[in-house]
Amino acid sequence: MTFTPRRRLVGALALSLAFAAATPARAETFPAKPITFIVPFAAGSATDQLARALGQAVSQESKQAVVIDNKAGANGMLAAQYVARAPADGYTVLIATNTTQAANQHLFKKMPYDPVKDFTPVTGLGKGGQVLVVRTESPWKSVGELIAAARQAPGKLTFGGGSSSSRMAVEMFKQLTHTDILHVPYKSNPNAVTDLIGGQIDLMITDTATGVPHVKGGKLRALGVSTARRLPMLPDVPTIAEAGVKGYEFTYWFAAYLPANTPAPVVARVHELLVNATQGAAAKSFYESTGGDAWTTSPADLAKFQVAETVKWGNVIKAAGIEAE
Repeated sequence: MTFTPRRRLVGALALSLAFAAATPARAETFPAKPITFIVPFAAGSATDQLARALGQAVSQESKQAVVIDNKAGANGMLAAQYVARAPADGYTVLIATNTTQAANQHLFKKMPYDPVKDFTPVTGLGKGGQVLVVRTESPWKSVGELIAAARQAPGKLTFGGGSSSSRMAVEMFKQLTHTDILHVPYKSNPNAVTDLIGGQIDLMITDTATGVPHVKGGKLRALGVSTARRLPMLPDVPTIAEAGVKGYEFTYWFAAYLPANTPAPVVARVHELLVNATQGAAAKSFYESTGGDAWTTSPADLAKFQVAETVKWGNVIKAAGIEAE
């Protein structure tokens, strides 16, 4: 069969249309459909609350819906794995934390994703602190009383950990106070808080977004905060360092990642949308209500930050004597 110029033109046009359909949306038209934010922790967690706040602003600016998909479990690895395997088109965004991107590789021997090679960094999103809480009915009314009780009964008290931040905050507390408190793992901090209120565990250091509402609701008692300074929403609660654990400070961070090899123009557009979203009313309310701070970066600066944080978390985990599972 011979091809006439017309047939060649038709064939070339068909090929170009097929190629266009198979390639990611161009930056100037992105997004052309709903975006999905994948959250590694359960609804109600700090990561979830921030994702929903940012999603509102991104939807308003882009005129596209933002779907929040909570994939809790395996210390955030289910969500990270899902995004790592998603199409690199900008429509699947991991709302990540230090747990998924810096700590997990020191806590697990085998991971279903590579926290560096499988992702394209977009921007930091925020930083925050945590709160040491016990049940309101608990006999401990101060950090000092809790430490005394833990020393009197080594290995008897239990703490819940629904993220690496929550777990390692207590591990550092144990190191500095020379106490032995048993770790009970959870899929997410809201699940652990439920058990704390119900009396299944004795204490937690959890993100303020999860813990403070229960403190104000009278179900939990706050003994201290993990930050270097007192938090505005809990002005009468001392820092853990203030309460006698010298040198104690522990914070966490959120950041956004796309699958590896996402086209640079699309990354730039997602970056623009998310940075703008951190300045929106819903996000500002989240930061203010949790005592956190907006924190944005360039993709390159986030990559450098992640490297440094991976080393830092590795050192903390090693000092805690935790063996990778």
